[in-house]
Amino acid sequence: MAFGFFPKHEEFYDLFDRSVENLREGAHLLKALLDDYTDVGVKIKRIEEVEHKGDTLTHETIEHLNRIFVTPIDREDIHAIAEEVDNVLDRIDNAAYRLYLYRIPEPSEASRAFADVLVRSVDEVALAVKALRNLRKPREILDRCVRINTFENEADRILHRALAALFRDHKDPILVIKWKEIYERLEEATDKCEDVANILEGVVLKNA
Repeated sequence: MAFGFFPKHEEFYDLFDRSVENLREGAHLLKALLDDYTDVGVKIKRIEEVEHKGDTLTHETIEHLNRIFVTPIDREDIHAIAEEVDNVLDRIDNAAYRLYLYRIPEPSEASRAFADVLVRSVDEVALAVKALRNLRKPREILDRCVRINTFENEADRILHRALAALFRDHKDPILVIKWKEIYERLEEATDKCEDVANILEGVVLKNA
């Protein structure tokens, strides 16, 4: 961890800001797709582009980490935050691509519910990560982490209800397999949001 007489290298926070804003764009694009299920291929291509940008930002952060000796927070935490933010976006891209790959004709109510929870969770992740700039006031980070955990629990409930309805109401086993995979990717995205929250809570604890 950096000491006061060393440069803080605030550019890490700038990279985090860019990464979480890119993540927000991906989550909101997925929700927009499911809310208006037209031009599916074009919209999914845009999500894919955002995911590629996320990969680039993650690599840029890690490369910068390898070049810098003094960091504003612990090195392993910078690496973990960068990786987990990217993992959220990977799951979003994964779910979107499967809509196209499996030729899903229209979204389900459960998929829209997932997207709504995911957007709210990602918004909280973005604000919590941005709040790292001011660790002297950790309450905002911790409060947002609590909300992220709440959204993850909500996503778990949506998954359980969606799977129950899927196996109860659909006779086509191929369709069941397709939607099960999509639901699981969406739920995994909220799990990864919670992973970011857990890292942030650890950062707050270390710097208390």
